[in-house]
Parts: sequence; structure tokens; C-alpha cells
Amino acid sequence: MSRRRVAYYYDPDVGAYTFGYNQYLKPHRVKITHDLISAYDMLDKMHVLKPARSSAETMTSFHTDEYVQFLSRVTPETAAKLSFNGTRFLVGDDNPPFEGVFEFSSISAGGSIAAAQRINSGAADIAINWAGGLHHAKKAEASGFCYINDIVLGILELLRDVPRVLYIDIDCHHGDGVEEAFYTTDRVMTCSFHKYGSYFPGTGTQEDQGRGEGKGYAVNVPLKDGITDDAFQSVFEPVIAKILEVYRPSAVVLQCGADSLAGDKLGCFNLTMHGHAHCVQFLRQQNVPLVLLGGGGYTVKNVARAWTYETACALGIEDTIDPLLPYNEYFDWFGPRFRLEVVSSNMDDLNVKDGSLEIVRQKALEQLSELNAAPSVGMQDVPRESVGTHLRRGLDRGEARDDIDVRLAQHVRYVSRLPTSDPTSDESDEDDSSESELPSSTTSRRPRSNKRLMSIVTNQYLDAQATARGTRQFFHSGMDVDEFFRAAAKEREEVLRHASQDRMLRV
Repeated sequence: MSRRRVAYYYDPDVGAYTFGYNQYLKPHRVKITHDLISAYDMLDKMHVLKPARSSAETMTSFHTDEYVQFLSRVTPETAAKLSFNGTRFLVGDDNPPFEGVFEFSSISAGGSIAAAQRINSGAADIAINWAGGLHHAKKAEASGFCYINDIVLGILELLRDVPRVLYIDIDCHHGDGVEEAFYTTDRVMTCSFHKYGSYFPGTGTQEDQGRGEGKGYAVNVPLKDGITDDAFQSVFEPVIAKILEVYRPSAVVLQCGADSLAGDKLGCFNLTMHGHAHCVQFLRQQNVPLVLLGGGGYTVKNVARAWTYETACALGIEDTIDPLLPYNEYFDWFGPRFRLEVVSSNMDDLNVKDGSLEIVRQKALEQLSELNAAPSVGMQDVPRESVGTHLRRGLDRGEARDDIDVRLAQHVRYVSRLPTSDPTSDESDEDDSSESELPSSTTSRRPRSNKRLMSIVTNQYLDAQATARGTRQFFHSGMDVDEFFRAAAKEREEVLRHASQDRMLRV
């Protein structure tokens, strides 16, 4: 295979965080993967870099200010208060407020952003961040073990320099957070291969194809239990080949969620390590700049095996590495065979058994055939320094703020605390139609089917009343919120009236 310049991003601190002893996602899997990659002597064949951690300001290029501020402040002790008894930001049990959640998120996001910058600069052909790939996080809410959507942040960084980005997701779960973020734009095409049914997050039908300018640029390939290497390859290759032909992306982001491997604790596919890695090999052959990210994966030793082998695929040395594992710090974890392999199980492939795979493949190809040509994009230079950074320079030197700035900030803080007229109502169809007319840059529509939250562990729907999205939620204490704010406004008017009278008397 031809040689590729590979950049590999790793922060040694990523393995020091834990979601809790009873949680399925183990950040430590990234350290185990790194040690195995090092044991195979791959590090000296790549540019190994420690990424800068993402700042809160950078995270707000996608996430809301209040959500990022919440993550920077939340602790296990303050979670109930800051999340309004679990009705905002962290809903359900899938996203515990563990110690260091913001730092962990900044490592994940920083690696994906740095990988995108490396691709933009032309310094690498393939960039890897196994700590990334957290595809369920929403604009103002954590979901499915994902707090900050590093994928969206990385793609936004790519879009500064390239006109079109293709996002491919081979995680067992639907990449709903990324699809939702780019649902109304044609500059990003999302393609997700996932289990669909009574399964988290409950989205990803083939009818969800985008909206407005993004119509046709969201591709979903819903699958059933037990899909094998050959069956997966028979749908992956033709669909991705067709996308590359009609969309002509300038860069590709591949989310390599390892819960689609056989034997995963939360997955239900039957892919071997080689079948999973075939996706990396196929995209490497296309000679398109490629970003490889992690994702799900809950059988830790299989995750480490798969990502190690896929690192070798990125380097083009997968045929030369020894299937017998070299000794490393976690060698005993890989018993009893101690081999670089994830073998298939005896699951039935329901996709082939009922003939649904051929129907899904044909429908996906028909959707892509309706796209006439790759969308054209007018590119222009983007300032590297934000306006906020530029304007803060004087304040950093200690210059005083204008009185009008102080009063404006106070007014914004007051207004931001006002509740909506109906905090529990769902979005109506009329809202859907009106929002679809807005420019894609101001709209981030989710598929209509995703009105309720599911748990990634139990695949059960959560209480709809407690999980209303897109609205401000207050404590369920029986207090009349409207009455509270009316009284506060009346008190404020009274204070202003007395202040005005005092000024008149002084005059």
C-alpha cells in the first residue's frame, strides 16, 4: 500500500477519568489502546501529538453558553441543583456528573479539533483521535455517555477550509447528534450504519433525509441484529462509493464506534475485527483526507484490539503485524488466546434471513441517485481570531468597562431568567414548517420522530414530561414560577420609582 502521513493525537490524562464503577463506558480503554499501539512499535511511524484541550469558548461554536457553563461547574454534589432535579442538561442515568467531566470533554474535543486542523493545514493525510467520536451529545444536552460533541466541533473546523465534508458512522447506535447538527445544510453529508428498532436512540429511519438545503444529504442505513462481515460490506461499499461519486467530499470523518463488534456488552451486531476495519481500509484507498475517531465500545479488550488494528490499517502495515500480542502493561486482559482478533459469534443474521438488507441498500442508492451534482460552495478566508477575543484585549489589560456595558450585561442576565410561556409544550408541525424556511446557518432541526429520550443501557423511553426539550425547566417544587417573576418585576419597578423620586427631590 502507498504511504500516508498519519497524525496520532493522545493525551495521557484521558485514562484517569471514570464515569463510575457501575457505568459501561470506560475512558481507560483509550490508554489501553495506546499502550497496545506502542507495544506494536507503531508510534515511531506516525506524528504523535498531544492536543491542546478545547476551551469553553471553542465548545460554544456548537453548544449553548449555558450548557458549557453547566459542564464547567457541575459536580456529583451539585448536579441535582444545577440540572433542576435532572430535567435539564443531564437527563436520565446515562450521563452521570462524574468528577472532571469538563476536563474529559475538553480532551476529547481538543483532539478532534486538532485532527481537523492538521488535515486543513495539509500536514497529514490521516488524523486519529481515539478519545473522540462522542456522537450523541446535543446542542444543550448530554446523551448516551456523550457530553460534548467533538465530532461536530471537528467538522466545523474542517469547514473553515474545505467546501464539503462527509461524515460516516459505523457505531451500532445511530449518530443522531451529528445528523441533527447538520440536518439543514448541504455542506456536510451524514451517513450512519446502525441498528434500528427498539434500540437507543430510536432515530435513524431512511425517511429522515434532511430538511431545506440539507434535503437528501442525511443518509441512514438501518440494520437488524447479527449482521456479519460479508453482509455489512455488501451494503457499506456500494453506498459509500455512490456518495463519493455524487458528493465528492473534500474530507471524510469516520466514527469507528466499536460497539458494532461481536460480543459487545451493549451492541447487537456480529462484526469481526477485520470486518470492522475493512471500512478504514476502503476509505484509505480512496485517497481522500481522513479523520478517524473513536466512539462507542463497551467490551474494553475488544475495543483496544480493533482500534489498534485500525491504526495499523491507517499506516498500511496491517498485513505485517504479528497476530500474537506483544507483551504490554495490560497483557493479562487479553487472555486466554492473547491474539489480535475479535471473532464472530453464532448469532443469526436477521438482515439476510428476512431479505431486508437488499431493500435497505436499494433505497439508500435511490436516494443518492436523486442528487444531481455536488453542491457548490463559495469559500472565503475566515479570521483565525474571534471578535470576542479581539474585543477582550483591553479588558485583559485592566481597562474599565463602560457603564452602558455593565447595565447591558445586567439586563441580559435578567431577561435570560424569564421562563417561556409554555415550558412543557412540544414543537408543533407549524413550527416545523416555519423553521424549515430559515437559513441553514440559523437552524438545527432534529428529525420529527425523535420526540422522546431513550436510555442507551435499557433502550427504554424516559418520562416525556421530565424530558421536554428546547424549553426552560424549573424545579418541580410546586412554586408558581410566573407569580414569582411577576412579583420580582413589580419589586424592581418599585425600586426604580423610589430612585426616581429621590433624584427629583435632590434636584
